[in-house]
Amino acid sequence: MKKLTACTSILVGKNASIDGSTMIARNDDTFHVLAPHRFYMHPAWHGEKDLIVTSPLNGFTAPLPENGYRYNAVPNVDTAQFGDYEESGINEKNVAMSATESTYGNERTLAIDPLVEDGLDEDLMVNMVLPFIESARHGVEYLGQLIAQYGSPAGNSVLFADKNSAWYMEIVTGHHWVAQRIPDDAYAVAANQVAIQQVDFDDPDNFIWSNGIQEFVEANDLNPDKTGWNFRHIFGTMNEKDRHYNTPRVWYAHHILNPETPEEPESAELPFIMHTDHKITREDMAYILGSHYNETRFDPLGHGADADKLRYRPIGLNRTQNSHILQLRGNKPAGQSAIMWLNIGIPTYSPYVPFYTNATDTDPSYSQTPLTLDLDTDSAYWLHRSLGMLVESHYSKFIQQDRDYLTALNQTFRAHVAKTDAATAELVDKDLTAALTQANYDIVAQVKATTKKEIASYLMQGLEQSHLTFNMDKNL
Repeated sequence: MKKLTACTSILVGKNASIDGSTMIARNDDTFHVLAPHRFYMHPAWHGEKDLIVTSPLNGFTAPLPENGYRYNAVPNVDTAQFGDYEESGINEKNVAMSATESTYGNERTLAIDPLVEDGLDEDLMVNMVLPFIESARHGVEYLGQLIAQYGSPAGNSVLFADKNSAWYMEIVTGHHWVAQRIPDDAYAVAANQVAIQQVDFDDPDNFIWSNGIQEFVEANDLNPDKTGWNFRHIFGTMNEKDRHYNTPRVWYAHHILNPETPEEPESAELPFIMHTDHKITREDMAYILGSHYNETRFDPLGHGADADKLRYRPIGLNRTQNSHILQLRGNKPAGQSAIMWLNIGIPTYSPYVPFYTNATDTDPSYSQTPLTLDLDTDSAYWLHRSLGMLVESHYSKFIQQDRDYLTALNQTFRAHVAKTDAATAELVDKDLTAALTQANYDIVAQVKATTKKEIASYLMQGLEQSHLTFNMDKNL
C-alpha cells in the first residue's frame, strides 16, 4: 500500500495565521477507498536497547535510539501487511511532522542518482524521526542524515513545524533533497510535484540541502536555466499528468486564499511561497483540504460540462484516510500549545476534531479501529466513512445539512478549546497532561453523539425519499 500519486499539503507561517500559530496540514490519500487507520498516543521510552524497525514492504530495517519522546500517530490498522505509515504527529517537544507528500523527480536526475530500493520510505519515516527531534529545523537535519545513510526508495516531501517555524523538505532522488523555511508572513501549498523554486545557497537560515547537491547538478549538466538555481526546474517534472493531476490543486488553494489569482490551473510556474492580505484560519485550511473546485466549472459535484467536471483531480477525495492540521500556538504555554486537528473521515464531509497532544491516551473509538465495518462499533473511522457516503449519495439534499453540522461543530470546538485552555491554565506537569487527556475524551464523546444523530437523520430522510412508494388512502 505505497501511498503514491496522492496527498495535498499546506504550510502557514506564524505571522500569516490569525492567532500567531504555525500550522502544517496534509491530506493522507491512498489508492484505496477503504484503508482503516487509527489514532493513538505513543509513550516515551528510555534506556530501551535493541529496538528495531522493519518494513514489510521493501525489507528496510534499522535500529532505533535507546531514548525517544512521546508522540502521537495515525497509522494503518493492518501494519503487518501494509506497513506502519504513521503519517502525522506532534511529539512532547511540540515538534510537528507530516510525512509524506509523494513527489517525483525527473529521469535526468534519477539516471545519475537512482532511488534506493531498500532505503527509508514513507512507511517508517515518522517512526525513525519524530521521537528524536527537538525543533522543525532539527527534523530536516535529522532526516537528511538518515537519507544520506540509507537512501530513499521514492520521492517524498516532508512537513515540519514548531511554534517558530515551518519547513518543507523535498527528497527527489536516492540521496538528494532541499528544504525551505516558509517565511513567517507566508503560506505554501504542494501537490505531488516538486514545489521549491529558487534556492539561495547563501541563506542557510532559510534553506538546507543535501551534501554535494550543487556539485552534482553542475557535474552532470542538470540545470536547464540560463540563470539561477531553480530546484523545481532542475529536479521536477512538468508533464501532462502534472497539468491535470497536480498543479490544479495548487491553483485552487491559491484561489481560495487569494481570489484574485488568475485562472491558470495548468501552469508549471505557480509560486510556492505566497502571501495574502488577510490572516489565515484553521477553517480556511480545512475548507481547502475538503475542497473539490467548489463554485467553479471544474467541480465534479457541480453542474458544469462533463469535460470540465472530470478534467482535474480535486483536493478532497473519498480515498483520503487521514486529514490533519497540526497547530503550534505560540501564544500559549508549552504544555497547552500543540493541537492536532484530526479528520479521520472524508474531509469534505467530516469534522477536524481537536486533540491536545500533551496527552497519554486516546478514546478507543480512535485507537482501536476494526478492519471492517461493524454497525455496533463506535469507531470514528467507520462512523465518519458512513456519514460521508450518506451525504454524497444524496448530495443535493444533504449537503447543506452537512455544512450546518460542520459549522456547529466548529463553534463547539472553538468553545471547547477556549474553555479547556482556561480550566488548565494553572496546571503543570502530570496534572496538566491528565486534564488535557480527559478533555480529548470529552470532545470525542460530543462528536460521536452529534455524528450518530446526523447519520440517523440522513437514514430517515433517505428512507422517506425512496422511489418504491405510492400515495394512497391511509384507510385502505
